[in-house]
Amino acid sequence: MARIAGVDLPRKKHIKIALTYIYGIGRKTALDICDKAQVKPETNSDSLTEGEVKSIRDLINDEYKVEGDLRRELNANIKRLMDLGCYRGLRHRRGLPCRGQRTKTNARTRKGPKRGSVKR
Repeated sequence: MARIAGVDLPRKKHIKIALTYIYGIGRKTALDICDKAQVKPETNSDSLTEGEVKSIRDLINDEYKVEGDLRRELNANIKRLMDLGCYRGLRHRRGLPCRGQRTKTNARTRKGPKRGSVKR
C-alpha cells in the first residue's frame, strides 16, 4: 500500500483515482502528477514500484500544497476574514452562506435543522 502525504492510497484503484484521496488533489491535478512523474494513470496503486511512489511523493511535496498545510491555510484565510469584520467574515461567524445565496427558505446546510417556532 502506497503512503503519500500521510494518506494510505487505496489498493486496486487506478493511480489517477487513488491520488484524489489526498486532500487538495482532484482528477485534473492527479493526471498532471502522473504525467510529470512519468507514471501511466491506469496503473493500479498497489502495483507501483518504489521508485514510482518516491517520484510521486517528491513531486507532491515540492510542487503542491496538500493535506494539513492546505487545511491550515484555508482556516487561516477564514479567520482573517472574521478578524477583519468584513461582510464575508460576519457571515462565517454567524454560520450563514457567504456567497449571496438566499436564506429565507434554503441554506439549511449552513443554518442547521429548523428550530420549531411557537404559533398561537
